[in-house]
Amino acid sequence: MKTIVSGIRSTGKLHLGNYYGALRNFIRMQNNADNRCFFFIADLHALTTHPDPDMLHPNVKNVLTDFLAAGLDPEKSSIFVQSDVPEVVELYLMLNMHAYLGELEKTVSFKDKARKQPENVNAGLLTYPVLMASDILIHNADEVPVGKDQEQHLEMTRRYARRFNTFYKVDYFKEPVAYADGTEMIKIPGLDGSGKMGKSEGNCIYLSDDEKTIRKKVMKALTDDGPKEMNAEKPDYIENLFTFLKIVSTPDTVEFFEDKWNKCDIRYGDLKKQLADDIVKATTPIRERVLEIESNPDILSKAVSRGAEMARESAQKTLHDVKEIMGFKPF
Repeated sequence: MKTIVSGIRSTGKLHLGNYYGALRNFIRMQNNADNRCFFFIADLHALTTHPDPDMLHPNVKNVLTDFLAAGLDPEKSSIFVQSDVPEVVELYLMLNMHAYLGELEKTVSFKDKARKQPENVNAGLLTYPVLMASDILIHNADEVPVGKDQEQHLEMTRRYARRFNTFYKVDYFKEPVAYADGTEMIKIPGLDGSGKMGKSEGNCIYLSDDEKTIRKKVMKALTDDGPKEMNAEKPDYIENLFTFLKIVSTPDTVEFFEDKWNKCDIRYGDLKKQLADDIVKATTPIRERVLEIESNPDILSKAVSRGAEMARESAQKTLHDVKEIMGFKPF
C-alpha cells in the first residue's frame, strides 16, 4: 500500500478553495483501497502567526467538522490533530539538526511571511519546512498531495530524507513525491477579483455558509460594463467568475455564458444568479452535515481519538527506528 499524508492549517472554517483544491482529492484518495491515508489538522503550524489562544481549539474544531462533513471517513483514513501526535515534534527537533540556516532563509514562504509580518519573524516561521517534513516523514510517506505553493516544501522534505540517509549511511526514509492521479490541482479564485480564495483575503465562500450568505457574496463579485467587441479577452476578475462556473456548473451552462460573452450579450446578473444556484447546490449537503455534527460533538471526539491512535502507532515505529539509527540506545 502507498502511504499518503496531507494536512490543513487550523485557521478557521474551510472554504470552497479548500474543498475543490484539497478535500475532494483527499476523499478520492481514501476511497482507493491501495492507499493508507493520514489527514491532519495542523494546529502546530498555526502557532507561527501567534493565534488567539481562545480561538485555537475552536478553529481546530471547525476544520475537523468540515473534514467530516465533506466526506472524510475515520473508518478509511487516520484523521487527527497534529499536536495529538507528539512524535512529530520530537522528529522535528532531530531533523532541525540537519537543516541549515542558509537554505531555510531562501524559502519562498519564509521570505513572503517575513515581509508580511516583520514584527514576528520567529524561529518557527524559519523552520516551518522542517516541521512540514516531520509531518510527512514520521509516516515515511510515499506521496503528498500539494499545490504549486507547497512544491518547494516537498522538495525540501525529499532533501532532508536524502540527507538523513546519507549522513547515517542507511536507506531508511523514502523520498516522497507529489500525489498524481491524473487530475489537475484546482486553484479557486477569490470573489474580489484576486488570484486565490483565502481567509486572510476575506474573499471566501465557506462550506458552512447558508444560502442567503452565498447569494449575497456572489452578487457582490467584481464585474464591469461587459465586453466592447466580440470574442474579447476576459479581464482577470471576469475570468475568475468563469473559472468558478467551470468548477461548480455543468459544461452546457459554461458554454452558454461563454457564448454570451463572445457575442457581447453577457448579463452578469444572470451569470451570478446561476453561479450562486450551483454553489448552493454543491454545498447544501455539506452544510447539512455540519449542522448534524455540531449537534452531536461525540462524532468529533471519536473521530480524532481513533485517528490519533492510528497516527501514533505509525509515528512511534518511525521514531523508534530513527532514534536507534541516530545512536539513542536504551539502557
